[in-house]
Amino acid sequence: MKKLLAASVLALSVAASAAAVPALAGDDDYAGVLNVPRDQWMTTSAAVQKIEAQGYKVHEIEVDDGAFEFEATNSSGQRIEGHAHPATGEVLSTRPDND
Repeated sequence: MKKLLAASVLALSVAASAAAVPALAGDDDYAGVLNVPRDQWMTTSAAVQKIEAQGYKVHEIEVDDGAFEFEATNSSGQRIEGHAHPATGEVLSTRPDND
């Protein structure tokens, strides 16, 4: 009985953890995940300020797939591409810029 209870608790905790982290639909497609109404988005200039406060030097920014998409240089001097939350400016993802 104790083994069954322990297994059930473990299964529930794993399921709860998985539910807490939203899965991203497609490659960097945040439109279906974030669902932030356009009137709640920060301005592009405010987003640049927030991103730069997180250690990046933004070279280009645009709206794409439900988030801000930006090209920047990170604190190590590497060129990166990234996405930032439209309402908070929080950097959601980055990857090397291969262009």
